[in-house]
Amino acid sequence: MRILSAFIPRTLILSLRRFQTNSISTIRASMDPTEQSLRQSLSEKSSSVETQGNAVRALKASRAAKPEIDAAIDLLNKLKLEKSAVEKQLQSTITSSGNGSLNREAFRQAVVNTLERRLFYIPSFKIYRGVAGLFDYGPPGCAVKSNVLSFWRQHFILEENMLEVDCPCVTPEVVLKASGHVDKFTDLMVKDEKTGTCYRADHLLKDYCTEKLEKDLTISAEKAAEYKDVLAVMEDYSPEELGAKIKEYGITAPDTKNPLSDPYPFNLMFQTSIGPSGLIPGYMRPETAQGIFVNFKDLYYYNGRKLPFAAAQIGQAFRNEISPRQGLLRVREFTLAEIEHFVDPENKSHPKFSDVSKLEFLMFPREEQMSGQSAKKLCLGEAVAKGTVNNETLGYFIGRVYLFLTRLGIDKERLRFRQHLANEMAHYAADCWDAEIESSYGWIECVGIADRSAYDLRAHSEKSGVALVAEEKYAEPKEVEKLVINPVKKELGLAFKGAQKNVVESLEAMNEKEAMEMKATLESKGEVEFYVCTLGKNVSIKKNMVSISKEKKKEHQRVFTPSVIEPSFGIGRIIYCLYEHCFSTRPSKAGDEQLNVFRFPPLVAPIKCTVFPLVQNQQFEEATKVISKELTSVGISHKIDITGTSIGKRYARTDELGVPFAITVDSDTSVTIRERDSKDQVRVSLKEAASVVSSVAEGKMTWQDVWASFPHHSSAAADDQE
Repeated sequence: MRILSAFIPRTLILSLRRFQTNSISTIRASMDPTEQSLRQSLSEKSSSVETQGNAVRALKASRAAKPEIDAAIDLLNKLKLEKSAVEKQLQSTITSSGNGSLNREAFRQAVVNTLERRLFYIPSFKIYRGVAGLFDYGPPGCAVKSNVLSFWRQHFILEENMLEVDCPCVTPEVVLKASGHVDKFTDLMVKDEKTGTCYRADHLLKDYCTEKLEKDLTISAEKAAEYKDVLAVMEDYSPEELGAKIKEYGITAPDTKNPLSDPYPFNLMFQTSIGPSGLIPGYMRPETAQGIFVNFKDLYYYNGRKLPFAAAQIGQAFRNEISPRQGLLRVREFTLAEIEHFVDPENKSHPKFSDVSKLEFLMFPREEQMSGQSAKKLCLGEAVAKGTVNNETLGYFIGRVYLFLTRLGIDKERLRFRQHLANEMAHYAADCWDAEIESSYGWIECVGIADRSAYDLRAHSEKSGVALVAEEKYAEPKEVEKLVINPVKKELGLAFKGAQKNVVESLEAMNEKEAMEMKATLESKGEVEFYVCTLGKNVSIKKNMVSISKEKKKEHQRVFTPSVIEPSFGIGRIIYCLYEHCFSTRPSKAGDEQLNVFRFPPLVAPIKCTVFPLVQNQQFEEATKVISKELTSVGISHKIDITGTSIGKRYARTDELGVPFAITVDSDTSVTIRERDSKDQVRVSLKEAASVVSSVAEGKMTWQDVWASFPHHSSAAADDQE
């Protein structure tokens, strides 16, 4: 129900998403035919059991003959067994089709337990019972996050020559007023009418429908279809529609069962005041992008007044979530990495598009969504050529995001790019795609890639009075038809009084298409509805309030507001999905327990290598120090483990941290290097150990190259307790 997304506010737009047709909800909520058939069968079996039960009671009441009663009871028991069999089939179907969450929950719990026990992350302020939606990253979690951000900088900022900025988290109200956050950054909330406890309204409805579908096998196929339809479209309910559903289903406060208030909007920004006087209102920023937009003019000059160029920022953002849950996926403070690529709206080609045009991956265009199909592999170049993806620059960033995520370790078969439906996008947006990663919570939006046209720069130009524009100088003067918009300030002042300035600025900021459409409407109808973004509402413009015309002029340059292509990354969400995709278990050598393994690529592993002296003696400890020093000199993070436990147990302990390589020092001249996933080992000289690990960790060699280049070492003795 959020007007701005919980994680990617800008790609999910500043207006409430509404589907205008019933067909979409029908498509998205279609029921598995097997489940539908089983629910109908169960309903029939339940009815038969009830009828036969009544028959048995009637026979007993009429003192029928014992054989007749016994036969009726036998039939009743048979019907109960048939009903029980159908129930089991239905439960199995629900679980295996993904509607049930038992298997996913068990997997998720195993992952989360491991992450918290190994201190990847833990609830913040734990000794004070914590605060929902706030988490601390422990040493391995910090290392993984640092590695992800380091690769993000390399992959985007360095390779694309972007301009990096770092802006304050505290943002004046006027900035967020212009962007729309002050008025529209809301979720719908309900309160326990007796205790005042707050809940997010759509979460309560979702929980109710999900529980009914997964645990109440007695509901009819029609009712199950209704619940699925509600789950499909609830994000698009108005406050009144959402409140009506909550009342219809009799949903009460989860903890007290007290009645709930009607849903009402709650702004998700943390409010503060700047300075001791408290006279300057501000907010903790809900995203990092606004800092880039307000600095556009200076960045444009820094870049030599040339387009295209991109600015990027990594930083903390804040959302005062009503009822945060889902661990790292929905939190109150989190890290965003956002790119604003400024481009000429008349030329959205990209010189490097050919580098990604041949990529094939799962894409989910809106046509497939509308027709009830699933995501399928498409060639990116063909998707752009056919217009499925609006332009080359947008397509280029989709391709670069795909490469970034898969190189981190995201499973490409559980990664898709879903195009926003037409009614999900703001009127100004040209095209929007979400990189969605499948996890135990379902498909999670982790990156948004949107062509937002010129909306953001225009909004800040209107509010600040500073022209955020670019220029294109002509080699020769051009005679052009110039749009002339003359607001009649006297008439506008009489009509709008204190809001006159806002209306004038919005009228003057219209592009040619908007202006000529207004002119035609005014000439035919004499009046037109006009949206003023700084007021956040439509106003009525009459023919006598503005004159719109075109005049021929000679110009030496073209002045225009650039369009913005925006990839926006939720780092915490990406990292959590990475944890799930890399987590697995394997049996110990004895087969008596399951050992946890995080199969992180070396690129993101929290520690690249561990060093184990086989036994504690001075000779091996000196060799260990030499290797440690060399690993440090080549920038390889490592850990020395000199505990007295067996090598096998030490391997298992570091596998659980996701460490890809282990060096076992069992000589003062040579060592073994073990690779985590295969458990294969090679023997290398003491002097070569650090350089071999460094080459593989940095991607200069593969483990297959190492395996082919060095003598193999039997792992039977070393892994006997693994």
